[in-house]
Amino acid sequence: MDQPAHTYSVASNPVYYENSSLHVLFAGESQTKPGHALGPKLYDYYLLHYVESGYGQFRTEQRTYHLSTGDCFLIHPGQLVSYVSDTNDPWRYRWSAFTGSEAENLVDEAGFVTDVPIFKAFGNSRIAHWIHAMQQAFYSRKTSSHPASIGYLYLILAEAGEHLTEAAKLPGPDSQVRITVKQMIQYMSTQYAHPVSIEQMAVGLGYNRAYLSRIFKKETGLSPVTYLLKLRIDKSRQLLRERPELSIEQVAASVGLPDALYFSRQFRRFYGQSPREYRITVGK
Repeated sequence: MDQPAHTYSVASNPVYYENSSLHVLFAGESQTKPGHALGPKLYDYYLLHYVESGYGQFRTEQRTYHLSTGDCFLIHPGQLVSYVSDTNDPWRYRWSAFTGSEAENLVDEAGFVTDVPIFKAFGNSRIAHWIHAMQQAFYSRKTSSHPASIGYLYLILAEAGEHLTEAAKLPGPDSQVRITVKQMIQYMSTQYAHPVSIEQMAVGLGYNRAYLSRIFKKETGLSPVTYLLKLRIDKSRQLLRERPELSIEQVAASVGLPDALYFSRQFRRFYGQSPREYRITVGK
């Protein structure tokens, strides 16, 4: 079978980013080569991909996703990821990168928590069209392309929210259970650095703690307490890799575990070595 010709193009926003509340950095497209791989790597901005055709894999620290036509995946800032195109039918995708102080809230509102970084778009999806429109606007080099790109980004995230909300629905009474568990995951993913507790989360969501613990364990296989602890430990691994100037105590405090001794014990419990040993290992 003949492989499609490799293509690659990207256009940057002609308006310079100066810590604005929302800013699209660039948009592009590529028909990838077979086995084309990126990562493992970190980005300091959000990077959304839409698969127009073909197949590939997207990997986070938690799991691997096998993706195909119509799939979207979002890379969060500071998330260690890799992705590779299929060797027989390599994917063609479009992408857009964005940042800004409002970006996290918009992503959260769409339902793009780090535990739910993908969705399958409907057949009438306009996401590819809007990313293409961004790219063409940037090629014009007009300053008006900046607000236009913000408009396209809002449209993309609005559609993403529709898909992610639909994916969360299940027939019968389970639909609300799945939505509630998703809310719990989002709460913990955004609040883990603070001294939050499961009791506080239960109050915030308006449910009894015992009920939340029961449905969360049924859906995820973990208790909320264990999930939150593992989330904090996983975030600490990222800091240990990326911020060598931080002490172990500072890393622990940054993920909501101010007791450094307790943090070290739990780190060893999950990964079989101390935070200090882990930092030495990844630094080699």
